[in-house]
Order: sequence, then C-alpha cells, then structure tokens
Amino acid sequence: MSLRPWLAGLLAACAMACAGPLPAETPAPEVSLLTFGPGETYWERFGHNAIVIRDPVSGRATSYNYGMFDFDEEDFLVNFARGHMTYQAMAADAADDIAWYRSQGRSVVEQQLRLDAGQARALQHFLEWNVEPANARYRYEYYTSNCSTRVRDALDAALGGVLAAQFAAPSRGYTYRMLTGALTSPQPWLMALLDAGLGPYADQRLSFWQDSFIPMQLMDHLREVTVPAADGSTLPLVVAERVIAPARLADPPALPPDLRWPFFIAGVALAAVLLALASRRHSGAARRAFATLATGVSVVCGVAGVLLLLLWFGTEHRPAWANENLLLFNPLCLLLVPAWWRARREPWIGVKTVRALATLIAVLAGLALFVKILPWFPQANLPWILLLLPVHAALAWILLHAAHPAPAD
Repeated sequence: MSLRPWLAGLLAACAMACAGPLPAETPAPEVSLLTFGPGETYWERFGHNAIVIRDPVSGRATSYNYGMFDFDEEDFLVNFARGHMTYQAMAADAADDIAWYRSQGRSVVEQQLRLDAGQARALQHFLEWNVEPANARYRYEYYTSNCSTRVRDALDAALGGVLAAQFAAPSRGYTYRMLTGALTSPQPWLMALLDAGLGPYADQRLSFWQDSFIPMQLMDHLREVTVPAADGSTLPLVVAERVIAPARLADPPALPPDLRWPFFIAGVALAAVLLALASRRHSGAARRAFATLATGVSVVCGVAGVLLLLLWFGTEHRPAWANENLLLFNPLCLLLVPAWWRARREPWIGVKTVRALATLIAVLAGLALFVKILPWFPQANLPWILLLLPVHAALAWILLHAAHPAPAD
C-alpha cells in the first residue's frame, strides 16, 4: 500500500493546524535536502540523505533522516536474516551531521528547495511528529522503503504529488541489479554476493520514482523537477545547490563492470584443470587434488543453493525470490561430495547413480542458459552461467566418459 495518500493527508492537517496561531509575519522555515555520498563500509555503499529544516530567524538547522538502526536491538541479526528489519527516523543538529560525514571523507551536497510557506510548515510539523518515539520506527526494505524513499515520499506529500507525477514515466533503463552492482563494485566480494543472491525482481526497468531509492539518484532527479508559480508558470524546485564537502573517496561507476568474459575465462580454466587432473587419476597426487577441487566446487554450489532456497521460501527478502541461479548453485551438488571425497583413494568412482546425478546437475545448468531465449526468465545472470556451466559439464563428462571399474549399484 502506498504511503503517499496518508502522508499527504497528515501534512495537510499539519498545515491547517499551524496556519491559525502563527502570526502572518513569521517567516516560514527553509527546506533543503542533504545528500551524502557513499562510504567505505558495506552498509554505506548506497549513500544517505536527510531533509534539513532551517529556522530563518535563529538560523538553527535540524536534519531529519530515516537511516538509523541498532545492532544491539533484540533479535536484530535474526530479523535481518528473515528480511524483517526495523529502521527509524531521527532528528539531529544539521551542522553535527555534516561534520561527521565530512570527517568520513564522504561528499555532502545541499539543495535548497522551493516550498511555499504552507508546504514548508506542514513538512516541518510532519517531520517533528515522525521522529517522536511512538512514530519513528518503520519497516525497512532495501529497494522500496529505505532512507531515501522515505525522504522522497515526505517531500512528495508536502509538494502535493509533484515528484510522483514527474518521476513516473522517465526511465534510463537502469535496474535494481545495475545500480546495486555499480555502487558495490569497489568491494568485489560484496558485489558478487549480492548479484548471485538477487532474483528476477532486481531486473525490472526502473522509473525515476523507483530508482530514487538511491540518494544520489534522487538528488539528480530533483534538479529537473518544476513546481507551479503563482502566475501559472513553472519554476525549478531546486533554488540553489552547493557542495559543502567534496568526496575524498572515489566516485562509484555509473554501471557495474561487465563480468561475462572474466567469469567465462575462469569457468573454462577451472573446467580444464578438473579435466587435466581426472586424466591422471592413476596418480595419487592427482587424485587427491581432483577430489579436493571437485569437493570444493560441490560444497560451494550446494551450500549456496540451500541458502538461495532459504531466502526464497524462508524469508521476506522478496528481491531474492525465484532466483534462477538455483539451476547453477544446485543443492543436489551436496550429494556428490561423498563420491568426490572417495576419489582420493580409488582410481575412479563410476556408480550409475553418481553419474546420473552429475548429468542431471549439468543438464539443469544448461537449462539456465537455454531459458534465456524465453521471456518468462528475465534474470540477468549470464555471467554466473558462463562461470558454472563449463564446470558442471566437465564434472559430468569426467564421470560419463572416463574409464572406470563400474561397480554394481
């Protein structure tokens, strides 16, 4: 359910409530958006933002942000694993916020926004209400309910739906996967982990409204927003923009790196090593090396597959549901581990059920590639196919074609 109608109603009520007792000459608060660039820690890779309300008389500026969480909260890690995370809104002195982000080497950009007196006062009262302990907590979701979407929704409600109207249609073809990969690319392990865990949900083309879950995207889009003027014309929403602190950290790329060729080369190389070791199975050292490598592949793929199943059926992490990588990170791989481990001591393991299982795993990996021609399988997981299909095929070929004593089942 969208929060915009509720926010709009609450802001309108705030505007009506504060309009009467305030003297006409009291100047309205100034509203601006602070955008903080990415940080070094993994949860800082997506940046952050806050709404600033500045009293033009006292000059006091308060920042309101929706990115607070507490590792010490009861069952925090369990709820995180289940996808049931709770964040909260918080107010702070804007100067203190800016000083902290500056000390971390993160960029700070302020955009002064064009809100009329009623809109600015209503937004201020809503934010003050929102940070009260009884109202501060909210259900956090990575892409649809985070620190930036909450800021976006509050501004949109104050502006009477202007943002939603102007952000609805445009799209640059970005997806959740693209933006996630680009922002986490400075930490390749994190980029790979998230990419493998994201299902087809992450490959939908995003409107400006949707990709505003990234604070830097919201900042960019606001530069193009216009609001109605009293004479019927339109004016830019952003009155002024200034860089308070430049980034000392490198800017993330606009797009993630193309992993297709690196993953394909790695997959072919790993398959070649497995085939070479298997061809020397009468050597004890080669058998042990093959058994160790094949066991490692099956354990990694099998455990990863079990985790993908748990994410799908046991958690509320919707972006991980129906992950086509289950055809590659196959839980059935764990059933091959005893056979590979026995290969340390025996010239070959050729039991029919083992050969059939390895063949099934390879066929399912091939299916992951075949279904790319069908519109019902939109997941952008070609790099993982290019990495793991050669490996699964090599293991199946080894079992099917190498000489073996063929014991009875």
